[in-house]
Amino acid sequence: MPLIMDKKEYSGERIAKKLARAGVASRREVERMIAAGRVSVNGRLLDSPALNVTDKDEILVDNHPVAVAQPVRMWRYHKPAGLVSTNSDEKGRATIFDRLPPELPRVMTVGRLDLNSEGLLLLTNDGDLKRRLELPSTGWVRKYRVRANGVASDDRLAPLRRGMVLDGERFQPMNVSLDKQQGANVWLTIGLREGKNREIRRALEEVGLRVNRLIRISYGPFQLGDLERGAVEEIRPKILRDQLGIERTPTPKPAQSKVSSRKHRPAAASPGVSLRGKRRGSKT
Repeated sequence: MPLIMDKKEYSGERIAKKLARAGVASRREVERMIAAGRVSVNGRLLDSPALNVTDKDEILVDNHPVAVAQPVRMWRYHKPAGLVSTNSDEKGRATIFDRLPPELPRVMTVGRLDLNSEGLLLLTNDGDLKRRLELPSTGWVRKYRVRANGVASDDRLAPLRRGMVLDGERFQPMNVSLDKQQGANVWLTIGLREGKNREIRRALEEVGLRVNRLIRISYGPFQLGDLERGAVEEIRPKILRDQLGIERTPTPKPAQSKVSSRKHRPAAASPGVSLRGKRRGSKT
């Protein structure tokens, strides 16, 4: 029977934040895990995330101890079209996690790209950082190169620049540059400060343009650059410090953990290693 927590005040940090920092899952997913009865503290099963914990507490998820939080790490990944960005897919489609190199530790995506979109996808081992970078309040622009079928003009693109309401959902004004008309298709560069589900595709379809290729080229200060399709490359600690104020600390010795919202992977052997061009499961 799940324990109903009393109102005792604890020092430390919220259990969801603690587990997110340890790379178990995002805060929201941790809260779902708690509701499902998968998390216990000091032998007592939780039914609420309203609890603070410290390093002295014994935390188990699915009856396995949680590893000590690792230093924050981030990677750039060039997502190919045809992969979904979720941990698993109910339709059995391939996910990005099926293709990532086995050297990577457990990672989460910062935002998502839909099945047919490609380009830059940020990965991190820190659920708290993931949540922070996804918030519109960061003010970060996400830029896309977009190819759409149809003829574009400034008049046709004006509603995107003003902001739109589609099916009762408000889309904020977009930065739209008309790059070139190429036969039956037009190339655009579009910048968003927040992204809703299929926002660019839906907005362009509303003005008579049908997207047939969508490539994210940047997310805030992080650029896709010349990263090859399917490649993963770690963002250097200096860049994390300069852009996010994150100071890398010496890697603590982790406890063995089997907790994961997807299949567990061993920790990467070396910070700063480039995994460019390697595919998951490759022997070279």
